[in-house]
Amino acid sequence: MKKIALGVTGSIAAYKAVDVTSELTKLGHRVTVVMTKDAQAFIPPLPFRTLSRQPVITSLYDEEEGWKPTHIRVADETDLLLIAPATAKTIARLAHGIADDALICIALALNVDAKILVAPAMNGRMWHHPATQSNVKILVERGVEFIGPEEGALSCGYQGIGRLWETSGIVERASGMLT
Repeated sequence: MKKIALGVTGSIAAYKAVDVTSELTKLGHRVTVVMTKDAQAFIPPLPFRTLSRQPVITSLYDEEEGWKPTHIRVADETDLLLIAPATAKTIARLAHGIADDALICIALALNVDAKILVAPAMNGRMWHHPATQSNVKILVERGVEFIGPEEGALSCGYQGIGRLWETSGIVERASGMLT
């Protein structure tokens, strides 16, 4: 059984992460969901806790029994950090090491063998902005892999690039990275 930390960030596409959690769990992976504060504005932790059968991390200060901080324990145990959906804000914080929540602290403390897969979801102008593209380039140079975004109707009413990749494709790519 592989261990996946699924980062869910503040995007309307956060509800799709529930399906990602369900499918990865059905495949036999242990999924620990890490929700940013912004993600919780879109969807509560309960569906993730129920489908993953694991506690959901919603704060850097979520502590379990024992002496090791939760974010360090998760980072030590994780084979793959999947961030889906990933907002421009999260991509920027990850690229610049801004460790102000559990998700980015886990990313920075990952064991050296862990992989990172990012599935962006945002307005097309945000995706094409030079700052976002610079942050993506930084992460790619560090070995972070990206899936998407794809083209289509966006929640902001625009048509174009920015949609979260299809959940089945995210699950397939994540699973493939674990073999």
